[in-house]
Amino acid sequence: MKSGTKIKDILKNKSKEIFYISPEKTVYEALEIMAEKDIGALLVLDENNKVVGIFSERDYARKCILMGKHSKDTKVSELMVSKVYFITPEEKVEDVMVLMTEKKIRHLPVLENGVLVGIISIGDVVKSIIEEQNFLIQNLERYIISG
Repeated sequence: MKSGTKIKDILKNKSKEIFYISPEKTVYEALEIMAEKDIGALLVLDENNKVVGIFSERDYARKCILMGKHSKDTKVSELMVSKVYFITPEEKVEDVMVLMTEKKIRHLPVLENGVLVGIISIGDVVKSIIEEQNFLIQNLERYIISG
């Protein structure tokens, strides 16, 4: 991996499948999908396939259980985060890490020319940064040894 990794580099190594749910579905249905797919969040898409929110395990824990709501009676639209930040494939991983840290978000949809092409998690970003740092360390070690 080279220095200056971009989001498109992460997307190359991820599944192309994007998991989503309708805002009118129940929280229980969202949890079923997340458990089946072993993921921590779902994009929420309206009938026009436009991203209108993100629903995560965190939303469930903090907004459903703690507020005494029931997952089978609560719509995703009631608990989802509706202020969604987007990134593009050309953005640098380091810049995305800053955005995620500053805004305290863990998942970012990726749009290319207005079309949804993927979703990036904080785990994807951290993994990429660690790989890049390991690459740089190996090159420095080679340089020192050959020097």
